[in-house]
Amino acid sequence: MNAPILWYFADPMCSWCWGFSPVMEAVREAYHERLKIALVLGGLRPGTHTPMTAAARDEILHHWQQVHARTSQSFQFDDALPDGFIYDTEPACRAVVTAGGLDPTQIFAMFKAIQTAFYAEGRDVTQPAVLAELAAGLGIDTATFLNAFDSDAARAKTQAHFAQSRKTGVRGFPTLILQRGEQLDRITDGWLPLDAVRAELDRLLLYPG
Repeated sequence: MNAPILWYFADPMCSWCWGFSPVMEAVREAYHERLKIALVLGGLRPGTHTPMTAAARDEILHHWQQVHARTSQSFQFDDALPDGFIYDTEPACRAVVTAGGLDPTQIFAMFKAIQTAFYAEGRDVTQPAVLAELAAGLGIDTATFLNAFDSDAARAKTQAHFAQSRKTGVRGFPTLILQRGEQLDRITDGWLPLDAVRAELDRLLLYPG
């Protein structure tokens, strides 16, 4: 049987995924020799075209406060989600896909760079120039990144990630699913502390039936 795969379904503009970031980093560190760990871009709000309303902004910032209180992850609340902001998560997801296509070793690094820029630094990660700058910080050539990012291939591959998420029945992020052969076991729907994630992973890996 092939090595187990831990599928991580997430979106770089999902606040609970940002809260889960330290957990996922610890899981990757602890289990990378026992599992293949694969990121699937879920698509939280892909294709949004209209600016946020004041009510929507208040609701989202309330969620951010909850994530901060639960996980202690840093958030830039001042001037967050300014007037006119369009909460379209497709470009950020496509940027992760693009970076991973250019250098597969950087897919998780690009995911975290976008999260950090959006939540901790208040940057507009829906903008290609910002995404290219983040990719450049990982050593990816700006022109190469932008050409790949703006390609039909990158758009199609990003949509394939969204389709995989839907086909697997993922309804929220973050979600972790352990695959062993044809068997799929859901580790978590939503944020969990590291101890709980590790306990469930260890249980499933020890008793593969």
